[in-house]
Amino acid sequence: MSVIFEAELKKLRSRFMEMGIDASEQLYQATKAFIDHDNELAKHVLNRDQDINDEEVSLEKRALKVMALQQPLASDFREIISILKASNDVERIGDYTTHIARATVNLNQVHHVPAIEKEISKMTELVRQMLEKVMDAYANNDEQAAYEVANQDLEVDVIYVRQQKAILAGMMANHDRIPAYETYMGVIRNLERAGDHIVNLAEWIIYIASGKLVELNPGKTDPSLVKQRLVKTDN
Repeated sequence: MSVIFEAELKKLRSRFMEMGIDASEQLYQATKAFIDHDNELAKHVLNRDQDINDEEVSLEKRALKVMALQQPLASDFREIISILKASNDVERIGDYTTHIARATVNLNQVHHVPAIEKEISKMTELVRQMLEKVMDAYANNDEQAAYEVANQDLEVDVIYVRQQKAILAGMMANHDRIPAYETYMGVIRNLERAGDHIVNLAEWIIYIASGKLVELNPGKTDPSLVKQRLVKTDN
């Protein structure tokens, strides 16, 4: 590997880490704004909506530049392609944080349901932990940590299913609070999808480390696992 190529690959890795860190920070701010009913913080997140999109475009350009410099080794080529794919997952996580920020502004106009918000707080903490851990796994080339992150998503799925039921029950019992419940439904859906994209990141990390393409989302590959966990936690 040439010195120039190695330096460019290092910059690419750094750009991807920065993108992940920015997404994690925006997720933190968006979810904090939602839980704290902080309109100003939510607007701050919305004002940064384009940042991660711009970072993804910049990263793509640098990745193409790196590949054009010379023929990468198989392992280097695999990492560059994986970063390109993974950056799209990070960009999607950024989109979900924006949706949550908008929900904060919408919810401030309607009734609040503290019990639902408490469970959303747990869900957001899990998703944030997953994102931080998966970026650490990338930085440390930690395949085992990537598997652990994927397994955590099952906990997110369990909360999602349980809160879906609670929200639908709330809609049936409190017609005057339907707008609030609709907002909550959107937030948990965005958090669940963010969790799925974090699992995708874990899969790319494993691909970089081992060359293996794996399907790690337990709630998607075996839906019965979510049902089993629900039964276990409800008893």
